[in-house]
Amino acid sequence: MSRKKHRRVAFRRGGENRAGMFAVTLIVLLLLVVVSVNSIRLTNKKKAYEKQVAVLQEAIAKEDERTAELEEFKKYTQTQAYIEEVAKEKLGLVHEGEIVFKMK
Repeated sequence: MSRKKHRRVAFRRGGENRAGMFAVTLIVLLLLVVVSVNSIRLTNKKKAYEKQVAVLQEAIAKEDERTAELEEFKKYTQTQAYIEEVAKEKLGLVHEGEIVFKMK
């Protein structure tokens, strides 16, 4: 009789072992699904951020061009030609001996 009891206990342990293995397998599969879903989300976020970086770099390049243009204009505003141009346009001044024709 002791052998039969021993066999029954071994059989029960095997059943418990199968249930445990099933539970562990199920948990591992669940973790795999969760990690996969998060990986896809992160990949999509990465692509969106890369697009945003490209847009911002383009904006930086445009602003750099504008800065260069403003520097050129700053240099131009310090020349005699600019001063004469503003004096003629805004103030209506002319050089001595210069003849001004006005259209009616």
